[in-house]
Amino acid sequence: MAAPTVTTIRTAMTDPLITLAQWMSPSFPVGAFAYSHGLEQAIADGSVATARDLQLWLADVIQVGAGRSDISFLAAAYHGQDLPAIDRAARAFAASAERLQETDLQGAALCDTVNPVWGLSLPRLTYPVAVGAAAAACALPLEATARLYLHAMIANLTSAAIRLVPLGQTEGQHVLTALAPLIEKTTTTAQSVPLPEITACAFATDVAAMRHEVLQPRIFRT
Repeated sequence: MAAPTVTTIRTAMTDPLITLAQWMSPSFPVGAFAYSHGLEQAIADGSVATARDLQLWLADVIQVGAGRSDISFLAAAYHGQDLPAIDRAARAFAASAERLQETDLQGAALCDTVNPVWGLSLPRLTYPVAVGAAAAACALPLEATARLYLHAMIANLTSAAIRLVPLGQTEGQHVLTALAPLIEKTTTTAQSVPLPEITACAFATDVAAMRHEVLQPRIFRT
């Protein structure tokens, strides 16, 4: 079967950041609010009980976990490489059934929305691959796409922690502000990693995601 192709179109917006802000907004229907990426399990275990704990946990997600690898997959898709191969690799990086569900369902939801609204024809893809392919098709800048994607991921997890720990809103914003330079640095370096060299080693987050599958009671899907 021939690899699917994506026809490049230009967004009607004069500023592409408006489109990216829309895609990464909590109101965009990918259901990001329903996922905690294993964080709910870590909080239930007591591993994340303070703002400091949260900052350290999220720093690992950014630097050596799905944050970094997602940006590499996003960039590979953006550059028009073999989408099916990139998507298979992204699925293989999901270390648990819930993590696979998370990236699969969010990616499918994004494709289901951008296809009719922006006139694309993306197949069902994992979330970072779908974002990269859609951004390229709409001629949106890669650097901004990567930064807003990773920021949205970390902001969503911070929001989950504010509800679960619980943390105050101001504490949550302190955490996001402290992580901003790390988000910027990681998105810059991760974009240039070739597909065969993508790695991830945030083992604590992977184990938490696996254990979350049997956590009761729970609020989040992952």
